[in-house]
Amino acid sequence: MKKRKGFYSWVTALLLISIIVSGCGNAGDGKTGTASPGTGGGEEDKKVEILLGYYSSDSSDAKMKELIEQFEEKHPNITVKTQSAPYGQFYQKLDTQIAAGQAPDVWLSDGVYVMKYAQRGAAKDLTDWIAKDLKADEYYGLDFNKDAGGRYWGVPQGIQVGVLFYNKELFDKAGVAYPTDEWTWEDLKASAAKLTVDASGKTAEDSGFDAASVNQFGLTFFSITEGWFSVMKSYGGGALDEKAENSIINSPENKQAFEWMVDGMQRGIITDPVDLKSFQSNTAVFPSGSAAMRIGIYARVQAANEAGLNYDVTLLPKGPDGKRVSPVIANSWVINQKSSDEKAEAAWEWIKYWATEDDVQKQWTELGEAVPVKKSVAESEVFLKAGEQPANRQAFLDSLEFAQTLDNNAVWEEWVGKFNENAERAFLGDATVDQALSEADAAVQAVLDDFYKK
Repeated sequence: MKKRKGFYSWVTALLLISIIVSGCGNAGDGKTGTASPGTGGGEEDKKVEILLGYYSSDSSDAKMKELIEQFEEKHPNITVKTQSAPYGQFYQKLDTQIAAGQAPDVWLSDGVYVMKYAQRGAAKDLTDWIAKDLKADEYYGLDFNKDAGGRYWGVPQGIQVGVLFYNKELFDKAGVAYPTDEWTWEDLKASAAKLTVDASGKTAEDSGFDAASVNQFGLTFFSITEGWFSVMKSYGGGALDEKAENSIINSPENKQAFEWMVDGMQRGIITDPVDLKSFQSNTAVFPSGSAAMRIGIYARVQAANEAGLNYDVTLLPKGPDGKRVSPVIANSWVINQKSSDEKAEAAWEWIKYWATEDDVQKQWTELGEAVPVKKSVAESEVFLKAGEQPANRQAFLDSLEFAQTLDNNAVWEEWVGKFNENAERAFLGDATVDQALSEADAAVQAVLDDFYKK
């Protein structure tokens, strides 16, 4: 505010000072009585510096830096310093920083870790800010960061949702019809048997087929996200209850789902843990042309395209009662609970910039890394026509209608590890399905009790 000329009395001067003190805190965003950082509020000269952390990759680093520069141009009072490292190193360092009270002001969280940070007191509750500044019906995935009490702990940066990938060339060669939206898991297995080929060229349907020497699998399958989660859920089972504090693993529904999976592995139709070890990585089976189908998240599009596969995607199959479930991970921006109010507000400006600006969403979408969170971009040609393959990108958006997060909680890594140990025993025939589920149930519950019952 410019100083006026011609004040003739100290009374008038005091009156002006009073007006300045009470009135210059104008709303920077037109919605509240406090100015948002860097938006031309009442403290134009005040600078704020925040530390932004994210896991880096060769394909995305340059674009992330560009977006940060664009943000600083729009918010001249906010300076963004960055901290990045490859995925594993980033989260290992982050855990150490959180324990020491030195974490970034805002960081990119893998979607499965958001509740870990929330329930361990590291993440700031964003419920009020989201309600004030974001219109829920304009976004995909906001609720994926909502806890059982209705509080929000992050805002999606990009979404990974599971669909069924299929190699059209292998289907055509075998004379098998492409998957449809009406497929059940039994339909998938029946077609997968025709697409499974051993070293002698016999399929899993042929007499003399050798399940120990498979050259081409019908379905590649691994992990919670791109393996057992969607099968168990669509069969009516699951791992944890609604609060993600108690195991529900040892159930008739999960037994049925496991029997489906174990049967497929024993017949050589689905990759088992031993099969996967013969590949460079668990994710390499489908791009290498060694599997006709896979359960895959959106990020797997990049590898399939780089491999030059002739492929497409469709919805994951239904369970026996018609239920369909896709696994989903909403990688999200999280704000440090211990950051000062000033830094937290500046960090929120970054999150708003990312989520609300169509141009930002479009630039990130062009990398092909994730499904965009803003519907106006996700439902446009920027995403749906981003490349010739897969042609049916709409399947990723349709799958969000029945997507479920992976029972995320404060001890997600720990309980998933215990589950996988026991599931692998069943997959390899070292334990019966009943034994594996019973022992997994007990081991997972012990992990949960150790955290939630204290």
